[in-house]
Amino acid sequence: MAGTVAREPNHARSLILHCVFLSFECRYTVLRKSWTIASQYTVFSMGYWDDIFSSGSRTHHRRLPERRRLLPTYGADQATSVSPAKEVTKVALRLKYQIEQVIPFEIDESSITKPNSRIITDDVIQTAKQAGGDDHRACVLYCLLVCLRWFKLQAGAELWESDLHLRRALACEVIAKRIIESEEDQESLMMDALLKRYTIFLDGEPTTPANVIERAVDLHALRVIGSSGYQKCIKYLWHGWFCQEEGNPTNFVPYHDKDNTDFRIHFHPDRMRTPLYQNACQIFFSLIYLILYTIVINTVNATGDLDVVEGILYVMTLSYICDELTKLWKVGRDYFDFWNAFNSTLYIILAVSFFLRVAALTRSSSVNDEQRRTLNQLSYNFLAMAGPMFWMRMMLYLDSFKFFGAMFVVLRVMMKESLIFFALLFVIIIGFFQAFYGMAEADGELALTRGIIQGMANSVMQSPDFGVFEDLAFPFGLVLYYLFNFIVMIVLLNILIALYNSAYEDIAGNAIDEYMAIFALKTMQFVRAPDENVFIPPFNLLEIFFLVLPFEWWMPREYYAKLNEVIMGIIYSPLLLIIATIETREARRIRWNRRQGEEDDDVVQEWEGVAEEVDFDVDDTWRQAVRETSSDPNAENCTLEIIQLREQIKELTAVVHAFIEKKNMAERTREESSSNQADVE
Repeated sequence: MAGTVAREPNHARSLILHCVFLSFECRYTVLRKSWTIASQYTVFSMGYWDDIFSSGSRTHHRRLPERRRLLPTYGADQATSVSPAKEVTKVALRLKYQIEQVIPFEIDESSITKPNSRIITDDVIQTAKQAGGDDHRACVLYCLLVCLRWFKLQAGAELWESDLHLRRALACEVIAKRIIESEEDQESLMMDALLKRYTIFLDGEPTTPANVIERAVDLHALRVIGSSGYQKCIKYLWHGWFCQEEGNPTNFVPYHDKDNTDFRIHFHPDRMRTPLYQNACQIFFSLIYLILYTIVINTVNATGDLDVVEGILYVMTLSYICDELTKLWKVGRDYFDFWNAFNSTLYIILAVSFFLRVAALTRSSSVNDEQRRTLNQLSYNFLAMAGPMFWMRMMLYLDSFKFFGAMFVVLRVMMKESLIFFALLFVIIIGFFQAFYGMAEADGELALTRGIIQGMANSVMQSPDFGVFEDLAFPFGLVLYYLFNFIVMIVLLNILIALYNSAYEDIAGNAIDEYMAIFALKTMQFVRAPDENVFIPPFNLLEIFFLVLPFEWWMPREYYAKLNEVIMGIIYSPLLLIIATIETREARRIRWNRRQGEEDDDVVQEWEGVAEEVDFDVDDTWRQAVRETSSDPNAENCTLEIIQLREQIKELTAVVHAFIEKKNMAERTREESSSNQADVE
């Protein structure tokens, strides 16, 4: 009886699970049929739109680099290394040993970096290439970056030899750059060496796979980033000419339709995953966001009611807040940096303004209510306070331009250097404030606290106010305030100026490489996007409320991806028209370059066009003349002087030989004349 009672709940549970399974199976069947009908009657079936509803081989190489995440969303997408971790680690250790032998002691930086270096010679480069052998040759660049990180860690651990280890780290960058620039097969360089992921063996297990492109950005390896092959790869990623292989996120394949002149081929929502178009779209919506704010702040509603423009502004603010929270949740704390903190502050101010407005509206329906008017005024004050941040926010989206990019590097470094100043200032202010507060409390003058705070703030702004401190525990308060002004205005502010000058000198002399590093970082931020579906704010609200919440939790992943592509195609259709037009014109240029035997990204410069127009070609005579009069750029100054001295010695020797020969001939002539005269006599 007990067994029967025990089996009845199990039987009922099995029956319930069976019914649930049948219901889901019926739902999937209906969904599959609905997708089939939609694929037959959709009005957006242009180009590859029919591929959205199929998983055939036609879409095998159509995955763009923005679609595959370097930080995956799904656990099944975790990337794997293409080479065994232990073998890659051995290659890195071989290279570390080589660099330690090549640079056994501290030497000048110029001796390592100059092109005709006697330290980093062609033989050293060739030996480094052979560190991986024939099987692991492509991982040499990645291993050099591993060594770069090791030497920097060693420099921090062994301070007494930090300069030596930093020179070795610099040698890693120089060797990597020369290997990249000496490679003739550019496609193999980009596909096998720069974009493939590798991992090393650390703490008993493989590390997270990474490629050279992202490791160079993370390590801020400017010489590697500034190499021609690296920049070419970044350009291909930026334009979406490289896509990640379907089913294998570690492998990149070329975007084969980049030379296709068919307009319909490029009218596809996948192209919105290209970093170039995402950046342009972000700039466009940021300008709209700024215009909306300008309209709102210049047309204040006396009644305090929310109008349409304010509603759109706050909706866009909500979309940006959701975007920041989503990325922070998926990426983690590594996502949070200066610009994220800046944007978060702006969004918090706008959120406070919105909540104050809502509180005012719910307080009373009467326009003349005093509490409502106070809350409305406070709301507008918060909104107005966000004005400078709105305009400064535009700088975040303009760093892809060279002029702004180099300037932002300087500003970012200056802000980092300011941390030292503000840390010292905070400690000093706390100490002096405690002293002033203690004097005020002893004199029973706590009402002076506000004046003390204001006076100290004025001193930081180089506008001291001595009136409050003249009567504060005289003469102690006044003497202490003089001392505070001396420390802040003379010492700390000059330290800040010196830090700013140092930061500017360090960056201004290397502005081009710093800009290329920022551009590479921006490209990798798009490639590292934590979500494969590109819904740029404010479109991310559509994704959250109409896709994620109602469908993602139960719909099969394959159908959910297709649904996302359909929605993306609809909302981005105006932009896709522009993209298809641009890429069709670009495809014609690529075809022309291939007919001329040039690279796909080659651009005809002015001198090249002129040479073709006048049918100019360097003849053998001119080539020989130039070769004979050109000096050897690989030779050092002392070598050139020795060569010149050798030539002078040769000329002097020739003159001496000529003089001796002339003298001998004169003596022989004299002897012959003497013998002839003797014979005559």
